[in-house]
Amino acid sequence: MENTKEVAFYIFCKPLLHFFISQIERSSRVERKRRDSFGMFDGYDSCSEDTSSSSSSDESEEEVAPLPSSLPIIKNNGQIYTYPDGKSGMGRKYSIFRGNQDWQAQIQSSCFLENATCEMCGMVGVRDAFYSKTKRFCSVSCSRSYSSNSKKASILARLQGKPPTKKAKVLQKQPLVAKLAAYAQYQATLQNQAKTKAAAVPVEGFSWGSYINSNSFTAAPVTCFKHAPMGTCWGDIAEGVRVEVPNTDCSLPTKVFWIAGIVKLAGYNALLRYEGFENDSSLDFWCNICGSDIHPVGWCATSGKPLVPPQTVQHKYTNWKAFLVKRLTGAKTLPPDFSQKVSESMQYPFKTSMRVEVVDKTHLCRTRVAVVESVIGGRLRLVYEESEDKTDDFWCHMYSPLIHHIGWSRSIGHRFKRSDIAKKQDGHFDAPPHLFMKVKEVDAAGEWFKEGMKLEAIDPLNLSAICVATVRKVLADGYLMIGIDGSEAADGSDWFCYHATSPSIFPVGFCEINMIELTPPRGYAKLPFKWFDYLRETDSIAAPVKLFNKEVPNHGFHVGMKLEAVDLMEPRLVCVATVTRIIHRLLRIHFDGWEDEYDQWVDCESPDLYPVGWCQLTGYQLQPPAPQSSRDSQSSSSKQKKKAKSQQYKGQKKMTSLQLKEELLDGEEYSFLQGTSDQESNGSASYYIKQEP
Repeated sequence: MENTKEVAFYIFCKPLLHFFISQIERSSRVERKRRDSFGMFDGYDSCSEDTSSSSSSDESEEEVAPLPSSLPIIKNNGQIYTYPDGKSGMGRKYSIFRGNQDWQAQIQSSCFLENATCEMCGMVGVRDAFYSKTKRFCSVSCSRSYSSNSKKASILARLQGKPPTKKAKVLQKQPLVAKLAAYAQYQATLQNQAKTKAAAVPVEGFSWGSYINSNSFTAAPVTCFKHAPMGTCWGDIAEGVRVEVPNTDCSLPTKVFWIAGIVKLAGYNALLRYEGFENDSSLDFWCNICGSDIHPVGWCATSGKPLVPPQTVQHKYTNWKAFLVKRLTGAKTLPPDFSQKVSESMQYPFKTSMRVEVVDKTHLCRTRVAVVESVIGGRLRLVYEESEDKTDDFWCHMYSPLIHHIGWSRSIGHRFKRSDIAKKQDGHFDAPPHLFMKVKEVDAAGEWFKEGMKLEAIDPLNLSAICVATVRKVLADGYLMIGIDGSEAADGSDWFCYHATSPSIFPVGFCEINMIELTPPRGYAKLPFKWFDYLRETDSIAAPVKLFNKEVPNHGFHVGMKLEAVDLMEPRLVCVATVTRIIHRLLRIHFDGWEDEYDQWVDCESPDLYPVGWCQLTGYQLQPPAPQSSRDSQSSSSKQKKKAKSQQYKGQKKMTSLQLKEELLDGEEYSFLQGTSDQESNGSASYYIKQEP
């Protein structure tokens, strides 16, 4: 009876057996055929003295020039592709290959991986993860089993119910039917992935990449922003640099990589093109260079990650390894410690629950105690200590001149609003003084600023205007209280604290010599405004030119450059912006999509300016350009918007007008002179008007 069952089982299963065996053999043949036509090397064992053994000589000569016979092939346990060129530091150039006479590293192993089918059990996986030089088996067990039992005999024995030999017992771990089912599931997964990719719809919203591409804009380089991550160690990252990135043009179930070159750089963002596409831009893509998926060339080899050519171009070359050697010779890549430097540059010393002194946004003349509520990319959300519901907050960068250590106001004689809270709340602690930005030391012993001296200053309540101003009080350590002439509050609550070295105050005549429209005092009737007349009428003197900061760094900004900038009238917002004017170290920042009246004068070293891609890198929310509907309604709503913005500082907005009358119309703004007369310079220059004795 048992023999009858065995015979019946054999008769029933024999057709199925032949089908399974034919499918496996066919899959193996197809896989080997595809692998041979692809011309790939056999994993880490493939690179030897003869680098052309894995492809025909005809194909190599047609597709890529063969490697020089004198070229040394150095085996170094997979440490390949990229090394520093004998120098250290993020600012140094890192070359992938330096030429035939100065090769510092050679390809020792193949990082290209493809699918393979185990000839023993039928399992499908990444070829370079398979066992042995030939990559025919998924494990040592399958290799040993195959050596003592042919594939057909082993499977036939199992289907007939016969016990396997001692060496083939490993097959009991996973039945053949289960493995074939796994293979079928694998194929289904590939099909589903292909459908998912085809049906993927891009997320709606602002994209720096498409914004830059569609308008041919230029972004300010990262090196312009010393306070931003990688601002001081960006090195030689530029167009042409090669990196290893995930290969999205691939149907493998695992994450694989390929080499790409930077086609265009915009701040932290780079437009990349896979190697092998030459002038074909169909698969170009934007990504953040500081992202976790961007690596220097050679990272895959040292990390054991697969390098797989994109499907679109995999047919173009049969010897991809030789192709890469030719393409990468003399090219540059990221420094090997680039990701570590990125991580270090994004460590911020300020922590939540730290107490600081910060300007009181309702009374500019004084400071208050605030507590750090959150830190994002070096920007601090400060909640005033007396705010019970934590809604009374203020945003600024950790290097902002508006925040100071506890006790700063008392030390220099600045006004300070005492807190109603008797003692510090549990968990709150004072931020150490060394965390705050240091100001340049000044010598106030000789000729120095005095109360009543006149100067020009950026209005802190209307950052698009540079106004006639007066020194109202001289504090310690070089600090000054400045008032805007003609619009000061009777109690001095709108005086603003500037340091003597601040780039936001200027000597008399700065606007005239640099073709900037100066905002005269409210109520002053003599037009046009003349400084010498005004000084005589007010019986005052101008602050000496030599007391002002005349240093102009080589900042690297140019008119038209894009960046991300804080709207200082509403400092929680970081917006898409453009540099529209440069007056030595002073930048005119325009918010894209908004009217010019919202522009701001900002110093080139302001911590409120960031490279393109900063928000994406740090997780901060970026405000896109104003939509057309908002632009159409700006003329009717500008008055309300200006008032809403000013609430960050003061209850009522101070306004200015070109026509000086007894009664000024609210909402009128100055327009600045434009033209070739702008003194746009990155270097120092003598740009102050001479003063009469």
